[in-house]
Amino acid sequence: MSTGPPRALGRNNRVVAVAILLISLGASARGSQNPGCVFLMIWPSARSTSMGGVMTAIADESDAAYWNPGGLGFQRSLGGTLTLANWLPGLYKGMYYAYLSTGFTPSWTPWQGASVNGGINITYLSTGEMDVVNERGDFLGRYTAWDGAFGVHGGVKLSDQWGVGINLKLVHSFLVPEWVWKVMPELGIESGGTGTTAASDIGILYRPIEPVSLGLCFGNIGPGISYTSSGESDPLPAMLRLGASYTLFDSKNSKVRLALELDKILVGMFYDTTGTKSSGRMLQEEMRDAWKGIAVEGTYLKFVSLRFGYFEDLTGQRGGVVIEKEGQTYHYGLGDILARRNLGRVKSVGYCEGLGIGYKDYIRLEFSDDHLIYDFPTTNFKIALTVNNLQGFLHEISSPQ
Repeated sequence: MSTGPPRALGRNNRVVAVAILLISLGASARGSQNPGCVFLMIWPSARSTSMGGVMTAIADESDAAYWNPGGLGFQRSLGGTLTLANWLPGLYKGMYYAYLSTGFTPSWTPWQGASVNGGINITYLSTGEMDVVNERGDFLGRYTAWDGAFGVHGGVKLSDQWGVGINLKLVHSFLVPEWVWKVMPELGIESGGTGTTAASDIGILYRPIEPVSLGLCFGNIGPGISYTSSGESDPLPAMLRLGASYTLFDSKNSKVRLALELDKILVGMFYDTTGTKSSGRMLQEEMRDAWKGIAVEGTYLKFVSLRFGYFEDLTGQRGGVVIEKEGQTYHYGLGDILARRNLGRVKSVGYCEGLGIGYKDYIRLEFSDDHLIYDFPTTNFKIALTVNNLQGFLHEISSPQ
């Protein structure tokens, strides 16, 4: 995140607190390379949030545009998902997040056996109203900061096993309006505070055998974003996502799936301020920095779905197993818990949960809660409406029984 314009409101504690939270999302980018536009790293849907961000190897709904566009080609109908969230009200009220993604399958195919799916997606985050106060404490005005992205995505199923896809998006960040610099000339800044750039997400989904799915995605690949008139830019939060999914049980009435995920922020990788670290040690640190997740999803009678996910981001101090010892709290991963003893008393575990209620998976209303991955008291609910097969749903409800 840029260190220029946000300092213009140095006395606004709200701006500082929100900035700290957003930077923590990209805390794996150590050293001098902190990414901008980290709103692009917020889990976009209620389903993916309830599973702790474990979706790269599943990617079977419209939010595949975010997680892994390679899954889009396997989707053969008109559908979409709309997610709304009152984002982290325990930090500050008034922040909210929205995500919309739609997709459809045209009648033509590039060759026999292939299929194509394309659509658009929109991401929006508002960090609420910001008060502008000068050094004397005078109130000078108020504005609303926001970030947004508009994307066009598409995927192709190359065969029954392989799918590839891409999401191209225009990204805009509105941190500080121009009028702030005019009413506060003591800052010495004449312009800046907003930035625009472009990015892409490129993914592959591989289904070698029926119960197994593997996914790979490079997310947020593109040039940096600049908020200042000097042109100095911050890198986007480029990420590598790796996932695996296995369907444990699949019958006419029930389905149970287990999935794993490892996400790595690519900004600042192998950054060594001392120049003394061995390659082995740096690799070990990078692996520890990676976001890790495990999720279970069960569906009964094609009507109700229950989801649970475990998530750990140890560098960003989100999730994991939180241990309290001698009045201090520490975040540990599952590997630490299994390998070490006498760490202290377990205070909390970073798990997420959610519920989906729908009709034959045609249409589904979903809820998620991931407040336990944060260290401060808050609620963090997402609600989403997901449609996977609009034509099938309309045909069934309109046909006589």
